[in-house]
Amino acid sequence: MINMKRRTFLKGSVAAGAVSAAVGAGLLTPRMVLAAWPTNAFQAKSVDSALDALSGSHALEGSDKISIRAPDIAENGAVVPVSVTTTIDGVESISILAEKNATPLTASFVLGPTTEGFVSTRIKMGKTSSVIAVVKAGGKLYSTGKEVKVTIGGCGG
Repeated sequence: MINMKRRTFLKGSVAAGAVSAAVGAGLLTPRMVLAAWPTNAFQAKSVDSALDALSGSHALEGSDKISIRAPDIAENGAVVPVSVTTTIDGVESISILAEKNATPLTASFVLGPTTEGFVSTRIKMGKTSSVIAVVKAGGKLYSTGKEVKVTIGGCGG
């Protein structure tokens, strides 16, 4: 006889039912759930190679329509809050890179066509570095950056 608690069974049943309903309603498609993970981009050792692997180009154009919000001094590099907002039309993706990390690409978000150009996350930084926000819109890459001083390293430091 299987030793299964009733509550655990009910929670699992409700979760499975919710996912089934979302798939049935078209809210959750296999393409979105099983999206390809850009492994080469996240393993790249430089900003340029990460951008090449992620979007096929590293030609960045500076933009004043991108705002990056991050602390001037991060007391702990293991948890650095970063928010990126943009008013550029037709945003396809927003990526965040920490220039001096061993692997600079820390986050990449693919946005839907009607999604607002805003993301917020926490990244890990090994040492003081520029945090670069890259917005892909209309097939072009736009960027802005901010220097963040790290007092305690988060990437093994």
